Amino acid sequence: MKYDTLSKELSQRIEEDRLKGRQPKVGFPDHMALRRRMNHDKPTVWRPAFVRDVDKILHSAYYSRFADKTQVFSFYRNDDISRRALHVQLVSRIARSIGSVLNLNLDLIEAIALGHDMGHTPFGHAGEKYLDQLYSGATGRHFAHNVHSVRVLDGIYPYNMTLQTLNGIIAHNGEMECEIYRPRALSSFDELDQQIESCYRDTANCAHIMPSTLEGCVVRICDIIAYLGKDRQDAVKAGLIGKEEDIFEYGVIGRHNAEIINNLSVNIIENSYGKHEIKMSRDYFEALRAAKRNNYERIYLSNDVSKPQNEIIRPMFCRLYEKLVKDLKEDNRTSPIFEHHIIPVDSSFYKRDIPYRETDADTIVCDYIASMTDDYFVWLHQYLFPHLPTIEYKSYLELSK
Repeated sequence: MKYDTLSKELSQRIEEDRLKGRQPKVGFPDHMALRRRMNHDKPTVWRPAFVRDVDKILHSAYYSRFADKTQVFSFYRNDDISRRALHVQLVSRIARSIGSVLNLNLDLIEAIALGHDMGHTPFGHAGEKYLDQLYSGATGRHFAHNVHSVRVLDGIYPYNMTLQTLNGIIAHNGEMECEIYRPRALSSFDELDQQIESCYRDTANCAHIMPSTLEGCVVRICDIIAYLGKDRQDAVKAGLIGKEEDIFEYGVIGRHNAEIINNLSVNIIENSYGKHEIKMSRDYFEALRAAKRNNYERIYLSNDVSKPQNEIIRPMFCRLYEKLVKDLKEDNRTSPIFEHHIIPVDSSFYKRDIPYRETDADTIVCDYIASMTDDYFVWLHQYLFPHLPTIEYKSYLELSK
């Protein structure tokens, strides 16, 4: 294994800057944070602006649901295979490690990282794809998890989050890697609302939204760093790959998860310290892209992952969506969508200007399904369709063979 270290020159420069109090002033300042309701959630000495955002996210019911949402592998009884809860923590840890050296705002980084997947569906990106197809087929509007993360924190529940946190969340798109990330200014909630609306019209517009802060840029690249090697570890545990060595080594970034995290982090710091951009060197960027392509070919698009999703999960999404829309339109108060979703939203401490029940049926159903954990989704399907077969998981014993 190969672990990079910072160059002697940069290490000495960082140490001297810290000693003499001349660290780069590139982090986003707390006093510039913007909220929709500026008279509420005023910062204090011990709870600055972005600490409040972190607290709102951590205490949201949706945050606890990360623990049972698929990261990549859905059909396995194995506590060592990553769920989305671990992923957001890894993104936060890696991003804060880099951000600390670059002298960025670590509270803002934490808020963006912990909230960036808040709108993710059960069953990972497959669930996201199926829900988008159903929602757009019914309404002409689209579903994307990054946009829905903002909807959860700013629409379903009006948490009064900062513009900077919400922007970092909608702009996190971990599928779009860049060699250089330069913040793109965003000055108002009107601009954010326009970005959101453009993504509802066409999810391709998500790719054009860039973070407005260096903190958002760091989280965006760390989203990739966090899953690139970890998903390989999980693929080994799931039996898709014999061992990590079976995946090709991509030169400068290495093969193993620990190498990938270390080497990419070092390279980003080496190329970004004191600058108003987050940058990798070309060889590291190309290695990251090649490794990511390999993950898609060997893991995400493999028959072992995609076939059961298409054959089992897709029909379940269709049945649930159609049944729940029907229940709403017929005002079927015995449906779980009322007690488990609509009533809790409308009775939340964070009051909406317009009662949630007045939202159109397709959007409510889309919100409800997106909020589900994998287990709740399976339970609801069994409850509503008791005579249909359910998911068969690979047991602990099967995985140990």
